[in-house]
Amino acid sequence: MMPTASGPTTRGIRSPRRGWFAAALVPALALVSAACGAAAPQTQSGGGASAGGGKLVVWDWHSGDATTKEYYAKAKSDFEAKHPGVQVEFVAQPYDQYYTLLGTAIQAGKGPDISMFNGGAQMRDRVSSLLPLDDKVGDLKDRLVGWDAFRKDSATYAVPVTLQGFPFYYNKAVYKKAGLDPETPPKTLTELQTTCAAIKKSGNACFNLGNKEGLGIEFFLSGFGPGVFSPAQYDAWLAGKRDWKSPEVKQIFDLWKKTNDEGWYNKGVNSTAMFMDQFTMFSGGKGGNVIGLISDTAHWKSFDEFLGPDLGVYKPPVSNPANVTSTFLPAEGGIGYGVMKWTKDPALAVDLVKSLASTDAEKSFFEKAGAIAADKTVDTKSVDVKAAGEIVSWLPDSKPLLHTALSAKTLDLMHRLSQQLISGDVTVDQVLTQLAASDK
Repeated sequence: MMPTASGPTTRGIRSPRRGWFAAALVPALALVSAACGAAAPQTQSGGGASAGGGKLVVWDWHSGDATTKEYYAKAKSDFEAKHPGVQVEFVAQPYDQYYTLLGTAIQAGKGPDISMFNGGAQMRDRVSSLLPLDDKVGDLKDRLVGWDAFRKDSATYAVPVTLQGFPFYYNKAVYKKAGLDPETPPKTLTELQTTCAAIKKSGNACFNLGNKEGLGIEFFLSGFGPGVFSPAQYDAWLAGKRDWKSPEVKQIFDLWKKTNDEGWYNKGVNSTAMFMDQFTMFSGGKGGNVIGLISDTAHWKSFDEFLGPDLGVYKPPVSNPANVTSTFLPAEGGIGYGVMKWTKDPALAVDLVKSLASTDAEKSFFEKAGAIAADKTVDTKSVDVKAAGEIVSWLPDSKPLLHTALSAKTLDLMHRLSQQLISGDVTVDQVLTQLAASDK
């Protein structure tokens, strides 16, 4: 169960607070180019839509959520006003089966007209089934940010709706119980180690972690990477020039193993689901820290509903002072919509994607569901949650996530190996050898 409130809330939305969001993003997001959902039956392609009639079918994992109800209603209303008579059907697939179901549809050559995607590997591995959109979305280019996560080989295959990033959230009440200063989160790995020792001694887990799906290593790699890699190494990794034998890569995977062995986490990491058990534990005060999201779930708004003023946030700690003096928030395009090649009216489908990325709809997604919108004109002046303000202020210095630069095949392997590393069935060197071979 998601820790978010089941319906729209007014907590955290006030006025007036002038537009820090737009001010922060305008210069920022030239730089930055997960989830859950309600189950619903798989359907055949809507297809067949044309001006004046027919139906377009959209697959996602959010249209069944109460918090996104208004977002979808606004997008649908905007589209149907421009295309009267054309029906729109949103089909919310379960997130844990989403890409499997989409893969089946792709193999069959039929399915939805439009699909939601996570930015990075999940979309890039499926571009053969998507229409390139560069010549169709020019009017969106300046308003939206996060495009790089939806490009492959310089072509754009989906339109960003949200941004994604991995901030470190913490619970000030847990810090207080451990005798720590709740207003001074750790800035370095050394400080984090001291923090974790104190929290563990007080009877709480230092971090909440669920690695049943193997996703924990993605958050760990992208979360700690900015504090380990030099700027040049970070950029090289994103450009595909990855050295799996480097001391820095080994440092991250050593740290993954070491932190588990030292008892930083809740018990049963490999049998605990990240979505949503890990985040439910954090919201329930069962841990001092968690690496969370800024996109569509497990974000500042979700945690604020339960922790209120005890919610804090900090950037990745400096873990390798030889390479790094300060860190940044890893962030990029979060979720977006692509048009499937088999749709019978591509222009009409693109128009629906534009409605899904309209400013009015994006504003609702941010205010009701808490996702940081990919629309730099969305004004967040009404939000008074301190963590949200800090996150947005960090966006100008952000760089894309490390794990989304990898292929889906290498990510799947990394998921399995991360579980085996925690259970002691493989060594760090063996893990890196296998990942290097997969990443060629």
